[in-house]
Amino acid sequence: MKLPQHNELISMRDWVRWGASSFSAAELSFGHGTQNALDDALALVLHAVHLDHALPADYLAARVTAAEAERIIQLFQARVEQRVPVAYLIGEARFAGLDFFVDQNVLIPRSPIAELIEEGFAPWLDPDHVASVLDLCCGSGCIGIACAYAFPQALVDLSDISPAALEVAARNIERHQLEDRVRALRADVYEGLDGERYDLIVSNPPYVSSAEMATLPPEYRHEPPLALAAGEDGMDIVARILAGATDYLRPGAILVIEVGASADLLMGRYPNVPFLWLDFERGGDGVFLLTAEQLTEYRESLEES
Repeated sequence: MKLPQHNELISMRDWVRWGASSFSAAELSFGHGTQNALDDALALVLHAVHLDHALPADYLAARVTAAEAERIIQLFQARVEQRVPVAYLIGEARFAGLDFFVDQNVLIPRSPIAELIEEGFAPWLDPDHVASVLDLCCGSGCIGIACAYAFPQALVDLSDISPAALEVAARNIERHQLEDRVRALRADVYEGLDGERYDLIVSNPPYVSSAEMATLPPEYRHEPPLALAAGEDGMDIVARILAGATDYLRPGAILVIEVGASADLLMGRYPNVPFLWLDFERGGDGVFLLTAEQLTEYRESLEES
C-alpha cells in the first residue's frame, strides 16, 4: 500500500477519500456490515479519531493530528494488506440498531433477520405472548440480544458450541445490561439445552458448502470456519436443527433460519416441506420460517433426510 506524502492529507475528509480510493484500487471485498469502499474508509477514520457516525458532516473538514494519521494508516494497511474486515479492526458491529462487540471468534453481524426482529416477527408472533426465545448458534449473541429488546418480557437463551464465541456473547449481554433475562449456554445444536421449550427459535447457523468455502474472498477467511462450514452441501447443521425443532418449540411457536445462497440445496433436500421464504425491504434473502405445527406435520420427512 503506497502511503501519502507528509501533509498531502489534512482533514478527515481527505483521509476518507484517500482510503476509499486505496480500497477500490486494492479490489477489496465488502459485505461485513458495510457495502463499499467509502463506508469502510469513513468507519476506520472515525474510529481512529475516537468519534462516531453521529458526527456532524461539517466536522469532516477538521484537521487530523500526526498521531491520528498514524492510527489511520495502521488501520488502512490492515484492511488492504491483510484484508481484515472493518468490524474486526474496530472491534464493533451494528445490528438491528444496536452496537455489539465482535472479534475473530464470531461472525460479523449482518443477517437480514435484523429486519424481522425490528418488526417483532409480525404477523407470525404476538409480542405479548412471547415468553422465551432461543438464538441457536448465537456467535456474538446479536440476534438473541436484539430479540430481548423486541420482547422485553421474554427470557432469552444464547447457545453455541464454541466457548470463545460464548465469551463474546457474555460480554455483549453485560454490555446491554441484560443479565437478568439473557443467558449464554454451551450447546451442540440442542444437546445442552436441558429440554427447554421456546416461543421462537431463530438461527443464523453455519451453512456454507465445501465448494463455496474454497472460493470465499480473503475477508471471509478471517471469520471462524466453525461458524461458516457445514459439510459437503452446507446443510449439516440446518438438518439437525430441523430434525429436532419440534421437541423445543411450544404450540404456536415459529422457527426462523437463515441459509443464504443454500436455499435451493435445502429445498432439494426437503422437497415436500412448505418453507416460507421471507422478503426484506432492505435487501437479503435465504431466510425461511416454519411453524411448530408444520414441523410436527413434516417431522418424519425432516428426520429422515
